[in-house]
Amino acid sequence: MDILRRNNVKVSGSAGSPVVMLAHGFGCDQNMWGLVAPALAEGFRVVLFDYVGSGGSDPSAWSAERYGSLDGYARDVVEVCEALDLRDVAFVGHSVSAMIGVRAAATAPERISSLVMVGPSPCYIDDDTYRGGFSAEDIDELLESLESNYLGWSAAMAPVIMANPERPELGEELTNSFCATDPAIARVFARTTFLSDSRDELKSVGVPTLVLECAQDVIAPREVGSYVHAAIPGSRLITLDATGHCPQLSAPEATTSAIRAFLRELR
Repeated sequence: MDILRRNNVKVSGSAGSPVVMLAHGFGCDQNMWGLVAPALAEGFRVVLFDYVGSGGSDPSAWSAERYGSLDGYARDVVEVCEALDLRDVAFVGHSVSAMIGVRAAATAPERISSLVMVGPSPCYIDDDTYRGGFSAEDIDELLESLESNYLGWSAAMAPVIMANPERPELGEELTNSFCATDPAIARVFARTTFLSDSRDELKSVGVPTLVLECAQDVIAPREVGSYVHAAIPGSRLITLDATGHCPQLSAPEATTSAIRAFLRELR
């Protein structure tokens, strides 16, 4: 199979520059990076792609078995790197892609040399010693609502996730992205995302890592950012002066600046 076609891969920037791979989260596609990618392409080689089942990817390549686990998405990342023969990649993962990046880096350490986690959450469900932001009942209700009426769920949840009511166009963009996803695929990806627990994997991260959190985020509250930072040896934590779960849309300049500064220090 043509991996580049399968994952709708697009490359920009100078061929000789350090490589940055931008990975989207649940219900989204590479268009979520539209305000960040062009700026990063000035100094980096930028790789954009869609996970199988998202955006312009080949839907015939999707299977519930493979993509019922974060490992299936991590395989997408590694296979794109292999297809382009990429090494020393800086992987920038938004939301669940932050944890996908952890798995991809563990699987192919020769391919991925640093991680930027934007709004990461290794586990969404609270327990006695951890606050993920949701109770088990909250997640059950979220998944039940999504599975019973995906389009309605998308229209209701996107503005909440974006959390910029004074800029309704941002919520509309996220709603449109959600609604463009096949509901059957979205149901599987949602369960894979919201029921995953990657906390035990954080301590084994061995590459330079930047954790980017927003000052207010209903999906990944600041306690989660602090947890991820504390769990990954030598990581750096930056709190953006931004609201919502998608700073690449709501605060693209600050997001780009933080990513660029971190990556330049590694060169």
